[in-house]
Parts: sequence; C-alpha cells; structure tokens
Amino acid sequence: MNYQETVEYLCNSVPMFQQIGSGAYKEGLDNTRALDAHFGHPHRQYRTIHIAGTNGKGSCSHTLAAILQAAGYRVGLYTSPHLVDFRERIRVNGQMIPQDYVVRFVEEERSFFEPLHPSFFELTTALALKYFAEAQVDVAVIEVGLGGRLDCTNIIRPDLCIITNISKDHTQFLGNTLAQIATEKAGIFKPGVPAVVGETIAETRPVFEQKAQEARVSALHFAEDEEHERDYPGLTFELKGLYQEKNRRTLLTALPLLAAQGYRITEEAVRDGFAQVTEMTGLQGRWQCLQNRPTLVCDTGHNIGGMTYIVRQLRQQSYQRLHIVIGMVSDKDIRGVLALLPPDATYYFTQASVRRALPSAELARLAAERGLKGEAYPDVPTAVRAAQKRSLPEDFIFVGGSTFVVADLLANRDALNLH
Repeated sequence: MNYQETVEYLCNSVPMFQQIGSGAYKEGLDNTRALDAHFGHPHRQYRTIHIAGTNGKGSCSHTLAAILQAAGYRVGLYTSPHLVDFRERIRVNGQMIPQDYVVRFVEEERSFFEPLHPSFFELTTALALKYFAEAQVDVAVIEVGLGGRLDCTNIIRPDLCIITNISKDHTQFLGNTLAQIATEKAGIFKPGVPAVVGETIAETRPVFEQKAQEARVSALHFAEDEEHERDYPGLTFELKGLYQEKNRRTLLTALPLLAAQGYRITEEAVRDGFAQVTEMTGLQGRWQCLQNRPTLVCDTGHNIGGMTYIVRQLRQQSYQRLHIVIGMVSDKDIRGVLALLPPDATYYFTQASVRRALPSAELARLAAERGLKGEAYPDVPTAVRAAQKRSLPEDFIFVGGSTFVVADLLANRDALNLH
C-alpha cells in the first residue's frame, strides 16, 4: 500500500471516532496494554507530560512542546484530531511522522493487531509511542484523546499531569454532570506525580482535591490560585483567542514544576515558545485569520465551553456586518451552542465531510427556532464562498462550530483563495 491507501485502511478498517463517533469508542485498556507490550513499552524510553481537559488541551500541548523545543529538547507531540493530514497527530520537533513510517508500521504489524480489532485511536497511540522511541525524543507531550481514566494514553507515567478545564462534552461516555466529567479526567493523576488544574468551578474543585488525594499525587496546583505572570512581564502569546489567557496561566503554573524535576527551561525559551507556537509545532485552527478585507477567522471550538469564549471574542471585533459559517456534529449539544450565538449575524449553515455531521438543513431548522437567520449549504467550501460573495471589505466572517468544519476549510484553502 502507498501512504494514501494506508490512511484509508486505518480510517476504514478500524473504528474511527472522527467519522462515526460512539461506535468507535472502546472502554478499557486491554488492547492498549497488549499493543504496548508487543512493542516493548516504548514510552518508558523517554520522559512524558500528560495533558487532559475539555477545551484548551490541544493549544496547551502545542505551546508546551514549543517551549521545550526552544529550550533545546527533542520533543514528541501527540494530539488529536487531525485537520488535513493524519500525520499532524504525531510530530517530532514540529515535523510530522514520515509517510513511509506509517506505511511500514501497518504493513509489518497488521498481522498482530488485526485480531485485536483495535480502535483507530488505540492503534494510532501505539504508533505514536513507538515512533517517539525510535526517533529518540527526550520528552513527549501526550494529549488525552477522550476523558482520561480509560483513555489509551493513560498507560504512561508522566513527569506532570495537566487538566485544562471541565465543561460538558462527550457526556455519553464521561457523565452528565461536571463532577462526573472531572472524575473521569482526574483519572490521569498518578502517585508521586505533580498535577496542575487550569480552571475550576465549585462543582469540580472538590473532585480534583479528592482524586488527587486518592491517587497520592505529589502536589496539586490550581492555576487560578497562582500568579506567575509577573515572572514574564510583557509575555507575547501568538495564539489570540480569549480562552488562551487561561491556557497561558495553566502553562506558567506548570513550568516551575518541570524545572523542579530537572528540566532546563530558560526565560528566553518560554518567550520563544509562546511567541512561535504555530511555526514550531504546526498548530492550526485556533482563532486563525486566513483573510483580510473581509476578515475571515476560523476556530475549532465546538462545545458550549469553547463557543462561549468565541462569541465573547466576536463581540470585541469591529466590523460592518458579521457572517457566521457554522456546522456541527450530531452528538454535540446543538441547542446549547445555538443559544449562545448572536442573533444579528447572517448565517451559512453547512456540514463537514464526516458521517457524524449534522445535516445542514437540520441545523438551519434548529437555528431558526432560536431566531437565527440564514441558508443551508451542502458543504463547507460552498458555504464559505457564499459568505465571501455577500461580504463587504469591512465585514467579518467566522467559520467554525466543529473541528471538522475547520478541517474542510483548511483543506480547501487554495480553492477559496485563503492564505
């Protein structure tokens, strides 16, 4: 198989959450442990840092990787989902895993893993951990896929555990209350390992305190209680979303805990990492501006927590008219997100090219119930073109609602004249 055939095999032969949602979710770590043992426990050959949370874990993972790279470390970075190319999930010092490595892994190992019937994420995690060992990374930043306690990344013993925040998402797996979701995410806490929690509310803070005590973590730090901003006056953060302020505080709380374990991270490395995240790690889709006059911004925020910040940020923009291109997947709190959206915008309801996508006509119907006016479009490029055509140079176009809408946008950048 060539690379494209290999990726199609991975996407079609093993259950892929990105495409089918709950049918791809496998509870338990049996497959993960079997794969890990088969490959000789590769994650034990390098240091790791584990990052969970409902929102912000991708941005935190990429920014921390950039800081460590700037400090001179060879850094593995494992995140999900990908936007355009599967290989975005697995990087070393910002460079994606080679195509031929992915092909070789599947060809050489399928006789072992096919009888296990692993999920896409189980198999991808095994691939990442193995690749990082062979690439001889010093440290790998590992983003949790879903939840924490039963996520297949939870076989690592990290130097630090970070939980960014908790809001309602994936409730069919993690629970219907914020306390239940916090319990699942706190499942990454480990004995003797320090932990940072970026953001809490009255419902979640006691959960983290109890779970930290049960797990016998070495120390639990709440970023909102600490003040490290003064250590880096005038710190420039390349990522501009309002929610990045919380992520910055979370990371600044984490850095001294890494320094206490022997990580050599200078002030210059911290500043460089924050200032050059996208160049150093390839991060995309976080309040990313792709066009001026009219301004076009995309963001992968896709649940109530993420959309709350996005709507607040939209209110701070100056424009003549606001155009919102939006699509969602069917297993999200659709009505909850729609209730947040500004009624005075012009809407372009669309659907991403994944099976989980809510049909655009259904989204338009639900939006009309909330007084949101617009038309339905069959795919993202068509919707974006319509918004571009109807926009004046002084207008603002926002594209989002789903990671997969942003993925389709970025995959069609050239056709849409976006740079």
